[in-house]
Amino acid sequence: MSDASQSAQAVEEKVVSLYAAQKKIYPRTVQGLFAKWRWVFVWLTQIAFYGVPWLQWNERQAVLFDLEARRFYIFDLVLFPQDFIYLTGLLVISALSLFLFTAVAGRLWCGYACPQTVYSEIFMWIERRVEGDRGARIRLDKSPISSGKFARKTLKHALWVVVALWTGFTFVGYFTPIGELAMQTLAQTLGPWQTFWVLFYGFATYGNAGFMREQVCKYMCPYARFQSAMFDQDTMIVTYDEARGEPRGARKKGSDASALGLGSCIDCGLCVQVCPTGIDIRNGLQYECIGCGACIDVCDDVMDKVGYPKGLVKYSTQRGMRMGWSRGQILKHALRPRVLIYSAILIAVTVAIAASLMTRSSLRFDVIRDRGAIARMVEKGQIENVYRLNLMNASESEMSVQVAVSGAPNIRVASETNYTIGATQTRSVAVRVRVPPLVLKPGTYSIQFDVQILGEGRTIHEASTFIVPR
Repeated sequence: MSDASQSAQAVEEKVVSLYAAQKKIYPRTVQGLFAKWRWVFVWLTQIAFYGVPWLQWNERQAVLFDLEARRFYIFDLVLFPQDFIYLTGLLVISALSLFLFTAVAGRLWCGYACPQTVYSEIFMWIERRVEGDRGARIRLDKSPISSGKFARKTLKHALWVVVALWTGFTFVGYFTPIGELAMQTLAQTLGPWQTFWVLFYGFATYGNAGFMREQVCKYMCPYARFQSAMFDQDTMIVTYDEARGEPRGARKKGSDASALGLGSCIDCGLCVQVCPTGIDIRNGLQYECIGCGACIDVCDDVMDKVGYPKGLVKYSTQRGMRMGWSRGQILKHALRPRVLIYSAILIAVTVAIAASLMTRSSLRFDVIRDRGAIARMVEKGQIENVYRLNLMNASESEMSVQVAVSGAPNIRVASETNYTIGATQTRSVAVRVRVPPLVLKPGTYSIQFDVQILGEGRTIHEASTFIVPR
């Protein structure tokens, strides 16, 4: 055998995987102040989400985004597709709020009110009730298949599916009257689109909250990636007091840490076990941290048991930890230029949108020229232009209006001037406008349609043009 062949056989082949297997996270149950606040937000958000579609208002569903009828009902407010500007304003307010809250206190939205966090908490609560706490779940997953294991897993997933489908049903209930949706579901006459979205949203809830959990927060959610651009040295985040905690190490209860040359951290690892994303907060600020405060609760509990002061892990700022500031000093530095600018812009946009909604007329109309008869001469030499007015009643009561025209000498409406529009309805009417002969020279003239709401005295104006042919 040649030397080259022997060298080739001597080379040991190695396969290097570019992707590490994802280690399953088993969050430990934790009790404490921040755990209670998380469940407060779970209850508040879910009571609102599941309950609002069943509220009745003016003999209809209080909040309904009726895509088929192109009407959006929000209590007394009725919006049309033409009111898209308000959706834009809502998105601007949401973005500015996110920037403001993140600059002040980090990822509080993620830790307490984000749907991913809320439904993960609900699904983990079911999991703990069926399979037990962290140690019991780990042992169950490692154990061989058995009738007991199969029964527990089946029950857990069945409960998950029920919650997920009810969530999907409620979601669709915001776009289809939920009473009708319930009757159609019971009668098994649900339409294809309603069926699709109930199953789709239910499947998304089941997958995200039951299986993906922290993966959504770490890899799918863009907020985790760009949050660092909104953080600074004075942002309130979950922090580990390294100066006090290091060097960490195990010791007997009641031991003098300074005599042992140790810090306050006993290296129990419970802060890692309770973390829903599986990080070690002692390694400093990490993008995976959702600011839920679970590590604060468990660390304070451990400090109580070993007889040390609480606050080894706490909400603080990087500058505050470095400078040793008190709580008052930290809060004082929260009012920095970035926060004040975000607050001012947010208040201005919110006030502007609120004022626009409050002064918004219940009537709006569009003027469209009749392309089939732009301008023509009628009896007695009068010049006539034909327009189509789309009258939209944004109120929930019938409305009577009167149409007039102005802007040119002796111009008048030669067709019917009074119309009735049903509640939340749109009515299209043809309006003939005339001027006497020889009053206007050939050309184009600016005119104005004036539609008065009878009984209110309010008049809405819309500009158009009048054409005199040569």
